[in-house]
Amino acid sequence: MNASDGGPLVRGRPVTRLPAQDLERARRFYAEHLGLEPVDERPGGLLYQCGGGHFVVFRSGGAATGAFTQMCWQVADVDTVVAELRRRGVVFEEYELPGLLGGGQPEDGITEVEGNYAVTGARGSRGAWFRDSEGNLLAVEAPVM
Repeated sequence: MNASDGGPLVRGRPVTRLPAQDLERARRFYAEHLGLEPVDERPGGLLYQCGGGHFVVFRSGGAATGAFTQMCWQVADVDTVVAELRRRGVVFEEYELPGLLGGGQPEDGITEVEGNYAVTGARGSRGAWFRDSEGNLLAVEAPVM
């Protein structure tokens, strides 16, 4: 099997798994701050569904490093989503990244990143980052066409 044939995972669907040292604390964060409720739960994890995909928050003895974006929601209007999440108590982090569109600083917590792969045909994305109750670094983004 070579790359042009598609590898064994080409038909698989990626699923994000986020670690949580305190599953109940994470459940409260996702409900109160993000407005999300699990669609299924087991003793070791919570399954959430958003759009056409899903993700799992699972009980873990390890801590998330939060050194990189672990999951991102792609949204149509990042400004509106950031404003609503702020209203719900989400605190956004501001990053100065190389390749900022227009060469500027983050504006109101939203950074424009040239070449960031939001969707095919986009020249970059506008995004904002925040941490969940467990230290996982999450983001919301919208493509810049």
